[in-house]
Amino acid sequence: QVQLVESGGGLVQAGGSLRLSCVASGRTFNTNAMGWFRQAPGKEREFLAAISGGGSTDYADSVKGRFTISRDNAKNTVYLQMNSLKPEDTAVYYCAARTYLLSSRSANQYDYWGQGTQVTVSS
Repeated sequence: QVQLVESGGGLVQAGGSLRLSCVASGRTFNTNAMGWFRQAPGKEREFLAAISGGGSTDYADSVKGRFTISRDNAKNTVYLQMNSLKPEDTAVYYCAARTYLLSSRSANQYDYWGQGTQVTVSS
């Protein structure tokens, strides 16, 4: 059974940093695309960042220059380093995986999802 488990969320002041982790189990995703999304109350799920099986990265304009996605294939883990956090970054953050090499900005292109981790940024 495939599972994605996020961790690293929490409460941080504006301008602070957090690093989210997503550990996959049940299969390896070393050659598959992984992504990070978030969803704030009353809003649609929003694409943040993705990394392809080959290591290419893609970012939403809203987080480019502040967030960095990376992966450690030996640990079957993907990370999201978040710097210069803003109150509008407050949301539940989700990790997702594709059974495909190339990344996508569309949530419906991802096959597996984690349960989410809450990030709250205070002003």
